Amino acid sequence: MRLLESRFLCDDPPWRDAHAASIAWTPSGLVAAWFAGSKEGRPDVAIWLARTEGERWGPPARLFEGRDGLGRPQPCWNPVLFRSATGRLLLFYKVGPRPRRWWGMLATSEDDGIGWSRPRRLPDGIFGPVKNKPLEPAPGVLLCGSSSELLGWRCQVERSDDLGASWRRPIVLNHPFASLPGGFKANQATLVDQGGGRLLALCRTKQGFIAQCRSLDGGASWSRMQPMPIPHPNSAFDAQRLADGRFVLVHHPGTQGRSTLLLSLSEDGEHFRERLVLEDEPGQEFSYPFLLQAPDGLLHLVYSWKRRTIRHLVLEPEA
Repeated sequence: MRLLESRFLCDDPPWRDAHAASIAWTPSGLVAAWFAGSKEGRPDVAIWLARTEGERWGPPARLFEGRDGLGRPQPCWNPVLFRSATGRLLLFYKVGPRPRRWWGMLATSEDDGIGWSRPRRLPDGIFGPVKNKPLEPAPGVLLCGSSSELLGWRCQVERSDDLGASWRRPIVLNHPFASLPGGFKANQATLVDQGGGRLLALCRTKQGFIAQCRSLDGGASWSRMQPMPIPHPNSAFDAQRLADGRFVLVHHPGTQGRSTLLLSLSEDGEHFRERLVLEDEPGQEFSYPFLLQAPDGLLHLVYSWKRRTIRHLVLEPEA
């Protein structure tokens, strides 16, 4: 894995706190979204968006603000961009006073992120992809790794057969009480396609490791959650299968802190080997990575840089 470029989405940000970026490829360039404001969880935190202009990022724009049913300001959270095989660009995000009380929102764009539909609220109990991008096993079919924190941390898989117009009942992957058999304090499920209908759901936990569930039938059913031999703090990560069949994981080492960010590779999606140290600065935070492999094979990674702005790396996969 070779690093080609490193840049910020905004060099002089107009916000104090930025977090949870995502990125999507479109025929007219890259699009990125994140939440930013005075501080995570405050009512002024909104969804921001930027698009590339040639080889550079254009100026960021404040795209969507959060409101409750009475019109009162509410913070926005965790935007997830995804370009469907149909060409439609989807933007999922969350609104609400805190994660255990937030709700899902969805807006769409037909022109690569220039113009957007009016955001609409998702059905109760449906949040869309909560941190990382969904899978699209067939055009218009979405499998979303999601989670709920209302009654303990629960990972769930949500499915829509019509690009988010309607949703099936979610499949819950874990019991939220770690003291009970099969219990895990897990959220932010990340779905990874292993090919041939085999899927992995990799989940953040409060227990010092990444947990996993398996599906052998394209997500219709899932195995019992199990720990993976990957120590990890209570923080987000991202993983995906590359076009060459290998798997990439961007994560933190050990069980404490977010000051080191690593890129690891695997042949089977389970046994990862460290290949690249992306950030390492004691006392700082580099977190919430989001991966995208573009049609030209280049790997794009965005993540929170010291909670001040968003860093964008371009990497070239090597054999």
